[in-house]
Amino acid sequence: MVKWMAVLYGMIASFVIGIVSGLGLPFTDATLPVVGFGVSGLIAGGVAGYVADEGLSGGALHGLLATTLGGIVVAIAVIALGALSAGLAGLGVGAAFLVVILASGIPGAVGGAIAGMMHPEEEVRGRPTA
Repeated sequence: MVKWMAVLYGMIASFVIGIVSGLGLPFTDATLPVVGFGVSGLIAGGVAGYVADEGLSGGALHGLLATTLGGIVVAIAVIALGALSAGLAGLGVGAAFLVVILASGIPGAVGGAIAGMMHPEEEVRGRPTA
C-alpha cells in the first residue's frame, strides 16, 4: 500500500532540489549543473523510502513515485516559465524536460530502496515470553 505522506515528502524534496539546482551562483554566470536528475532522484527517493519504512521494495516504489511526480511538478513550472520568457523555444525546452523525468525515476527507485533498507527496525515492546 502506498503511503502518500512519504511520497509527498519525496515530491517536496525533488521539487526543492530541482528548483534550487537551476539557480545561479552569486556574482558569477554559472549555475549548479552538478545537482543533476540523478543526484536529485537519489536524494528525493531516499527521503520517500526512509519515511515509508516498508523495506526494499516499498522504498523503491515510494522513491519512484516521489521522483516522478516531483519531476512532473518541476517540469510544469519550467514549461510555464519557459513559455512566458522564451515563447515557443521555452516551451520546447520544457517539453524535452519531460523525457528527463522518465530517466529520474530510476535513481529515485534506487535511492528509495537503499533508504528503505537503512530505516531502523522498531523494537517490539511488551511482556517478555517465558
